Amino acid sequence: MHLDVRYPIGLLLTMYGVILVVQGAVVHATVLGLNVNLYWGGVMTVCGLAALYFARRGRDPRGP
Repeated sequence: MHLDVRYPIGLLLTMYGVILVVQGAVVHATVLGLNVNLYWGGVMTVCGLAALYFARRGRDPRGP
């Protein structure tokens, strides 16, 4: 059985990132003049999508 941990981590980071981006865009709460939820949500979304990309790219097409 082959378990690639990049799939669940990528999904989790992507989901949390999208939630933070939406929340940051709707609420407009700022810390020191920066919308932290919007920026870190974008970073988490990009990292999650990168993890999903590398998980898909790292699969062996010939099987285990």
